[in-house]
Amino acid sequence: MVPSMSAPAVTRFAPSPSGYLHLGHAYAALFAQGASAGGRFLLRIEDIDTTRCRPEFDAALQEDLAWLGVMWTGPVLRQSERSEAYAAAVRTLSRLGVLYPCFCTRAEIRAEIARSPSAPHGPEGALYPGTCRTLTGTERAARVAAGEQHALRLDVAAALEAVRPHGPLVWRDRAAGPVACTPEMLGDVVLARKGLGVSYHLAVTVDDAFQGVTLVTRGVDLFHATHVHRLLQAALGLPVPEYHHHRLITGPDGNRLATRDGAAALRTLRADGWTSVDIRARIGWPEAG
Repeated sequence: MVPSMSAPAVTRFAPSPSGYLHLGHAYAALFAQGASAGGRFLLRIEDIDTTRCRPEFDAALQEDLAWLGVMWTGPVLRQSERSEAYAAAVRTLSRLGVLYPCFCTRAEIRAEIARSPSAPHGPEGALYPGTCRTLTGTERAARVAAGEQHALRLDVAAALEAVRPHGPLVWRDRAAGPVACTPEMLGDVVLARKGLGVSYHLAVTVDDAFQGVTLVTRGVDLFHATHVHRLLQAALGLPVPEYHHHRLITGPDGNRLATRDGAAALRTLRADGWTSVDIRARIGWPEAG
């Protein structure tokens, strides 16, 4: 179902330039543009992962969007130019006492989970077991001072306690309705890594507020992440947009299309003779309301 057209909205399409756009991107971009309902539609380039993002993919995706008939308002925002805004958010969360350094490697986390048959699981699999959450302040400071590599994790329990005076946290999805915020289902997620910048969770929350996005449209695979984003909005004092988590475009195997899995690029389909009308027909756009 297409988004409600009852009021103008500010929406955005925010691809990562780590590969060429595919059919799933086409659907997400068209959905976001349609959801603006006479408001504003923005383009944001989520290029904080410098190991995978490349300028040629950035240029190519803008060309592909124009060919598809997707046009945005105003300048393109790039996350690679927003490091100070993210650092300020980290400082705010640190002052609230809701971040802690995690020194665990991925291998150590997997081993800890394997040793505990009752390890908590969420919708995306096993949760971080909280190994470093129990370290004392002295232990944390000593290990950081010694130069140990670490990430910064969100202490979900502490964050929920910090925002408790604001009342129950909820967010509204145009497809699912009001949703009670339960970020503990994803555990203490990583928000920043030294030398690698901030995570998707923090960057997208800060940027949606900065750009004045009033309706976040994205795939249903990110539905659970919104619980964390709602908590971060409360902790950082940011406005709460509406959400609409839409269906995913799948391949012949029934799995979500993904660049890393070799999904056919729009430009490859163009070279094979597909038109923008063909692309829209393949993804079922426009949809009946």
